[in-house]
Amino acid sequence: MKVVVQRVSQANVKVEGQTVGEIGQGLLLLVGIGQEDEESDLVWMADKLTGLRIFEDADGKMNLSVTDVGGAILSVSQFTLYGDCRKGRRPNFMGAARPETAEAMYERFNGMLGERGVPVETGRFGAMMDVALVNDGPVTLIVDSRG
Repeated sequence: MKVVVQRVSQANVKVEGQTVGEIGQGLLLLVGIGQEDEESDLVWMADKLTGLRIFEDADGKMNLSVTDVGGAILSVSQFTLYGDCRKGRRPNFMGAARPETAEAMYERFNGMLGERGVPVETGRFGAMMDVALVNDGPVTLIVDSRG
């Protein structure tokens, strides 16, 4: 499982011009599910991201999690994180999970985030989406459950 994490002061996602998810301070997650991912990857990632200390404390140090600051998560499915660009000029997406498997895992992952006490908004799986954000910092990380 691969997730691009962006610390944001605000973010939203639109489908066909309609806002389907929107948050203020928190994390924008671009979530990719791989063919080899299983339940343990979802649990590890949910624990990691809700506890990840990337928000500043009173001393200006990254010492607080999204939970600590009362933030929210905007989770957007992103199979293109599994794009392999090593050969040719068109990415190969063979490493991404099949849509029917990925959608169920993505929904389960979002549920796990919510179970950890963080409000979760989402995009729409498989849709063309417009994602807007104000990256706070900027702070952007890539988290991979397999390495």
